[in-house]
Amino acid sequence: MLPGNRMLEKDMVGIIVIFYFLCLVSIVENGFIFVVLASKWARCGTLPPSDKILTFLSASRFFLQWVICGRNLYILLYPMAFAYSPIRQYLSFHWDFLNSLTIWSCALLSVFYCVKIATFTYPVFLWLKWRISGYMTWLLLGSLGLSFAIAFLFIIGNHYIYYIYSVRSLVFENCTREILRRKLEIYYFFPLKIITYSIPASIFFVCMILLISSLERHRKKMLCSDSGLWDFRTQAHIKAIKTLISFFILFFSYFLASLLNASNILPSLKSWYWGWEILTYPCTTIHSMILILTNPQLRGVLERRNCLRDGIF
Repeated sequence: MLPGNRMLEKDMVGIIVIFYFLCLVSIVENGFIFVVLASKWARCGTLPPSDKILTFLSASRFFLQWVICGRNLYILLYPMAFAYSPIRQYLSFHWDFLNSLTIWSCALLSVFYCVKIATFTYPVFLWLKWRISGYMTWLLLGSLGLSFAIAFLFIIGNHYIYYIYSVRSLVFENCTREILRRKLEIYYFFPLKIITYSIPASIFFVCMILLISSLERHRKKMLCSDSGLWDFRTQAHIKAIKTLISFFILFFSYFLASLLNASNILPSLKSWYWGWEILTYPCTTIHSMILILTNPQLRGVLERRNCLRDGIF
């Protein structure tokens, strides 16, 4: 083995360790959010709409991180395995389902915050403000069903590619198999990925832009009032704007990374592939931490646990 190859392997070991550490942090964060909110849901029988969305979002992210760990471990241990093998299809189905549910949950969270917090006076907007809380459970169930349907569409294409490669006859020669695979990648998978990811992402971006602009306009109006004081409400608006902007940036980064990740164009054993994985999933880790620190209920549970631990030790 060449020294350069050994150096590459050493670099990859460090990158892979960092990747799995970040996945573990995200698993702990989202597991904490899910346990706190789900236990309250079971105890009280209901939750506020925003907490219901956070429960779905944390659950999808929690299981998504496990699938990501399993998929990359399989790639690491079996780098020459066929990309459309049954095991890869199984992992890809869960990845597509949970990733789609994560994106749709983020979109619903942005819609809810926009409708409830923004100060627009359009009739449709006011109607949504009064109705969205009652519809939220059905919207979440709809996103669950839609995510399953999207994952099913992906598995159909993956299974067909696996079929044409597994047939032991002259019907599909090697060149024919490769041509069919390329056509499916270009004319089936790529449009499907663009459509299924872009629709919820567009909803998210529009709602975030509307909400940030509404809060900024309201902040300027308060500053131009007679008092002209930076009171508590003004500071709260500034804090909310900063949080939303960070949410916007993190989601945008995750959205672009998801498109590239789903395209299967990154070589599995290159160090920059793992580097890209590290750049992708910290978005989930950072945003989960922001949710914990900005949610009074989650932050309160965390502080009580810290106080209890300090008291014991």
